[in-house]
Amino acid sequence: MIDCAPATAIVIGDGVVGLNVALALQRRGTAVTIVAPDAPWRGASWGNAGHIAVEQVEPLASLATIRSVPGRLFSSGGALALPVRAIGTWLPFSLRMLLAARPARFRRGKAALSALLATAIPAWRQVLADADAADLLRVDGHFVVWETPDSAARGRRGWMAADTGTTTVRDASPEELARLRALTDVPIAGAIRFVGSGQIVDTTALGEALATRFAAQGGTFVRGRVRAVGDDGRVTLDAGTTHAADVAVVAAGAASAALVAPAGLSAPLIAERGYHIEGNPGDWPADMPPVVFEDRSMIVTRFATRLRAASIVEFARIDMAPDPRKWARLRGHVASLGLSIGAPVEPWMGARPTLPDYLPAIGRRGAIAYAFGHQHLGLTLSATTGEALAALLHGETPAVDLTPFDLGRFG
Repeated sequence: MIDCAPATAIVIGDGVVGLNVALALQRRGTAVTIVAPDAPWRGASWGNAGHIAVEQVEPLASLATIRSVPGRLFSSGGALALPVRAIGTWLPFSLRMLLAARPARFRRGKAALSALLATAIPAWRQVLADADAADLLRVDGHFVVWETPDSAARGRRGWMAADTGTTTVRDASPEELARLRALTDVPIAGAIRFVGSGQIVDTTALGEALATRFAAQGGTFVRGRVRAVGDDGRVTLDAGTTHAADVAVVAAGAASAALVAPAGLSAPLIAERGYHIEGNPGDWPADMPPVVFEDRSMIVTRFATRLRAASIVEFARIDMAPDPRKWARLRGHVASLGLSIGAPVEPWMGARPTLPDYLPAIGRRGAIAYAFGHQHLGLTLSATTGEALAALLHGETPAVDLTPFDLGRFG
């Protein structure tokens, strides 16, 4: 076990979670090295919708989610893809998810996730203030819209009755409805606005700001892929070189499971892959919050210089090639809505690291610590995850009880 605060640490992964862990350790005086491949800004940390989704307090491992599967399948026009060639990966995961969806486990998971999400925006404010990049966070809510009266009535009823954590929900005002209707060629039958959620206005700029802050605080980058992590915290790269520190923190997203195994930890991760297309924003207003087209399971976000449409939940192996049909589906939605995504339009696919109970893994065993498995909430929870894990490693009491996020829950 780690008996004292680590003087040195190696963080494996330079996604938004890894960077935040590194920065939080530096704030406590730990000398940190980040080890990651030389390919930043392409993973799930940077290809998401930019949405700080503090309203999503209910884990997706729920009976309601499972009941909704038939209507959400990609083959039926929905956004959930279960590729036959990956059945050996997603079927065992699905059985574990069924167990996690039992009411008692769901209630415990919701309580744990709610507590963590309540700290997300304050943590981001502190991190970005330290990085002199406070303007990258905008807490201006988001919209959910529907295209038919029936779906609007059902959707509004569901959200108004839902627990949305620290956010509130109200009907869109007439002025807001007029702005939303001006965005699309399809009639908008109804809309609600969340108050208290947020957005990162430029994910690439975020990565650059955090990396710059890390380097300015004396942090070191080592470019390479980690092959193994010893139970003593020693890290071995594919090239055969080794690096040692008091603690090694695994924050490698969907590639994390094998790296924590030497500590006797089981992490039944799946690569829950998402897709987006993005292009020039055209006349999409720069101050428009993210807009969820719920009938299409698609969110559209205006960033500083780009407009991004994101969707798809594809349970697959991390090494599977992207499926072009997913991008075609997104292009079809954008075209039918008449959205102003202008050339050049670029596709992206990335793997969300997801555990069967839809809770992240945050904790430590001996000289190996870990922070991964944040599913759709990696951007949202990364700042508070970094702060909580660094507090734990330095013998402090984290702001949130981390017991529910310990990997020991999987045996």
